Amino acid sequence: QVQLVESGGGLVQAGGSLRLSCAASGGTISRYAMGWFRQAPGKEREFVAVISWSSGMIYYREAVKGRFTISRDNAKNMVYLQMNSLKPEDTAVYYCAADSHSSTVRGMTLPNYDCWGQGTQVIVSS
Repeated sequence: QVQLVESGGGLVQAGGSLRLSCAASGGTISRYAMGWFRQAPGKEREFVAVISWSSGMIYYREAVKGRFTISRDNAKNMVYLQMNSLKPEDTAVYYCAADSHSSTVRGMTLPNYDCWGQGTQVIVSS
């Protein structure tokens, strides 16, 4: 099973930007659907954005549409999340996840994704 490591989190003021990266090792993710999820303190983990292996299918949580962009570089075994116009409510631990059973997006719920990173903290100050 591949290992996923997120990076790029940090503290940013509202209105600022961050770019999260997810590096995969121990195997290729080029044929996997990939996703970004987040978990705020005291809340359940929730879907943020997902992308199919070819980038032909991309879905976003309504709250981040127009501000976040998910992308991938299969040659580098990487997935990214560009986050612009950040808001305090975007504060959370952000997780990268892989659906190793599908190259297309089967869904945006957690059970569809069987490989997870350890997360990277994003804090947006007001």
